[in-house]
This record gives sequence, structure tokens and C-alpha cells, in this order.
Amino acid sequence: MQDALQIIRTAHEMADAARAAILPWFRNADLAADNKRTADFDPVTQADRAAERAMREVLARARPDDAILGEEYGATPGSSGLTWILDPIDGTRAFLCGAASWGVLIGLSDGRDILYGLIDQPYLGERFEGGLGQARLTGPLGTRPLQVRTGVGLDGALLLTTFPQIGTPDEAAAFHRVADRVRLTRYGLDCYAYALLALGQIDLVIEAGLQSYDIAGPLAVVEAAGGIVTDWQGGPAAEGGQVIAAGSAELHRAALDLLNG
Repeated sequence: MQDALQIIRTAHEMADAARAAILPWFRNADLAADNKRTADFDPVTQADRAAERAMREVLARARPDDAILGEEYGATPGSSGLTWILDPIDGTRAFLCGAASWGVLIGLSDGRDILYGLIDQPYLGERFEGGLGQARLTGPLGTRPLQVRTGVGLDGALLLTTFPQIGTPDEAAAFHRVADRVRLTRYGLDCYAYALLALGQIDLVIEAGLQSYDIAGPLAVVEAAGGIVTDWQGGPAAEGGQVIAAGSAELHRAALDLLNG
């Protein structure tokens, strides 16, 4: 891609701008949350809105012809054929609790594929990057390549997800068919689960009820690290919904078989 370097620079500039907007609010007693739903608690904060505004300001200056899809401010059309998919804080519940499993998600789509993505954890200073020839973690200990781990069977796998209930009762039952077979299951990791998969620390992430902005960035990072990301039927996952990410084709197939009964 001819402008790959400029795209990568812009993505990092957006992530830097989001960090600056968010960090003053993290573990801040003045942070307030509005509820975006009536049926359950789906919080949005000053930090979410400020971070998305900051990223949009970068794009308006650096790449004004690109479209944008953001969680907080919706869709903005463009003419370039590229769309930036932004989640300013994935894991706002964790953010409210002061836990560091939240992150800033940035993805870039050409309408067919997710070309590039970032998972940025501002408080830890970690940035996971994938696509356009990149697969790396940059953090306090320097830079290292991202690479999923392989050769792990279902009985030795480490599985992460965000919510124990994971969606509908049927989705929860399907999830627990896998959880009952793996070595360890942990909850509440939000987007950081995908980062750990790309880093080779864990083996599976299974979720349901996702939106495109929840998965676009993580999908690019995991795939760049050699992993597999699909829906629960093995199809494309970029639109969200039911998502499974795995470190190997064999583990992905075994988990899919259990998910589908």
C-alpha cells in the first residue's frame, strides 16, 4: 500500500492523542459515567468522548478524505475508500473500576478487509500493532515482535473472555462447553485479552455481542501475529457479533466444534 507509512504514523498519532485525553481521567474521583442503555449498565464517560474527539481531530488534519466509524460519535463519510474504526475506551467498566484491562482500539478497513490495527493501553504504556507489515509490542521494556503460540491442545489452552454470561443463555452454554475443556478460563479482560493472545501468553478468546469497533483493531493485531479470528461459524468477524480468536488452526477447529455442539 503506497501510503502505508503515513497511515501507520497517523494511527500512532491518534493513539498518542487518545492517551493524552484519557489518562487525566483514569483513577480520578471526578470521573462521571452516563448509562447508554436502559436494560443494563453500559457506561460512557468524559474520557471516552474526549479520546474520540482527539482522534477525529488528528484524522481531520492528517487524512481528511478517510471515513470514520466511532463508538461515541458514529459515522463520518469519506471519499478515499478507507474507514477508520475507533473505540476510544474498550472496557469502560474496567476503566471506572480503576483496572487496567481497558484500551484504545484503532482499526482501518478498505471495505473488504481490516488492513491495520492498534490496541493501546495508555496506563501501562503498551501498544500492540498489527498489519501493513507490522506485528509488534512497544512498551516499558522496549519493542518485541508479536507471535501467537501454537502446539497447544484444548486441554492445555488458556481461555479469556469479558463477561461470564457472554450473551444469551444459548451462547453462554456454548461458551461453557469450551470452558469446561480448557486448562484455565479467566474473565474481565476486554480488549487486553486479544493483546495477550497476540503476545503468545494465552491461546483462545471467545466473545459474543461485539460491535465492529470492538473487534476491528484486535482482529488486525491477532492476525498479524499469526492467529485466527472468525465468527463462531468460521466466517468473517470484522462486523462483530460472535467472535473466536485462536493461536492455531487446530485449536480454532476444536473450539468451533464445541461451540456448535
